[in-house]
Amino acid sequence: MTRQSAPARAEGLRGLCGGSVQLPGDPAYDMARSPWNLQMRDYPAAVAYPAFPDEVAEVLRAAADAGLQVAAQGTGHGAPPLEGRLGNAVLLRTSAMTELEVDADRRTVRAGAGVLWGDLADAAGHAGLAARHPSSPDVGVVGYTLGGGIGWYARRLGLQCNAVTAVELVLADGTLVRATAETEPDLFWALRGGAAPLGVVTALEFELFPLETVVAGALAWDWTAVERVLPAWVAWCADAPEAATTAFRLVDVPAVDPIPAELRGRQIAMIDGAVLGDDAFAAEVLAPLRALRPEFDTVERVPAASLVRLHLDPEGPTPAYASSTLVAGLPDAAIAGVLAAVGPGSGTRLAAAELRQLGGALARPDPDGGALSFLDGQFLALGLGLGGGNDEDWERQRADAARFLSAVEPWATGRQYLPMLDDSTDTRKVFPPGVHARLSAIRRAADPGDLFLAPHPGHT
Repeated sequence: MTRQSAPARAEGLRGLCGGSVQLPGDPAYDMARSPWNLQMRDYPAAVAYPAFPDEVAEVLRAAADAGLQVAAQGTGHGAPPLEGRLGNAVLLRTSAMTELEVDADRRTVRAGAGVLWGDLADAAGHAGLAARHPSSPDVGVVGYTLGGGIGWYARRLGLQCNAVTAVELVLADGTLVRATAETEPDLFWALRGGAAPLGVVTALEFELFPLETVVAGALAWDWTAVERVLPAWVAWCADAPEAATTAFRLVDVPAVDPIPAELRGRQIAMIDGAVLGDDAFAAEVLAPLRALRPEFDTVERVPAASLVRLHLDPEGPTPAYASSTLVAGLPDAAIAGVLAAVGPGSGTRLAAAELRQLGGALARPDPDGGALSFLDGQFLALGLGLGGGNDEDWERQRADAARFLSAVEPWATGRQYLPMLDDSTDTRKVFPPGVHARLSAIRRAADPGDLFLAPHPGHT
């Protein structure tokens, strides 16, 4: 007897989620299968849009009965590691779960799996509060948080995943559980940065902190100034207070809104970030960088909620490629390698070559933290490609990203940060052996039938 195709086996899902299920051939299927990262092209057996936990449970049971795996996805910023592996899977989109409730008295927030960071930052800001948000407003709250979360306050506050106080998820057998430090402590530990698919998260609760305004913005130079700006920034980072979190980038600036007119269509060196504290303290901290005579200076006191757009990351579905590595330090030889790989005269086609400042609270293991309680490194090196017009251009951007990371490889820590990796990566490169073994054991217990498709291999 011939085995049915995956889409044929997925027909049993069609009536679920109030009819919000798309199968190949349906008019809305192509839009439903497309993630935020348009560079990924894949064809799942079905795409389901549950709005409630009980609908999630129905999808999981139906998928298991049909012999299909399941991949949960909010926006799809982190979708590329799954490319080519969704043909025998149901793509479970969580975008309909948009519950959002800020408790100003307790300084906490509850967010459904479909909530975006721009909406949460605004809601928290109305209460005079802020979160450890990312650098883009259309990133999903759940995906970013569960992966770790490096925001503009990270050197003072640490990873966003360790601000979580409760996770609600549906397990492989359809059971809805609430994981906290007191209830389901193993799940709670593993979900915070563990990268192991343990269930479909439907809601998170996490801590906010009081902050209405912050000194933040960007300093920019023509990229021909990089030979003096980059070494000065690296030296500044060595003594910078934890109140400051910054990033250095060499950027090929697109000629589009909302980019300031004087920067459009140029190649620039940029330092952006935030400083927690009063104006006088921030001015003192930033004085050595301003002494480098930036051509462009937007640093000022701004509403905290506006920082989700500080980095000028592209909004809306975009073809993108990211590759990164954690770096212990950047001595002169490393800086020279970076300049040769992506500086003036290199011929790089990368949209951005970034060095993100780590250290501070990010470098200290959180005793109450989850599987990812700290990051091993003083910098994260990130190569970013955008909007490749053809396969040749994409291959060139990938090669340029690899060349950039090769330049800092002698100083790499050997560990990776998965949310900024679009290539599938063995999780043994992320976690120490003891942490990895515990994560694997928790995954086997939570998903013994291997229902959930893992973006990154290694948890067995």
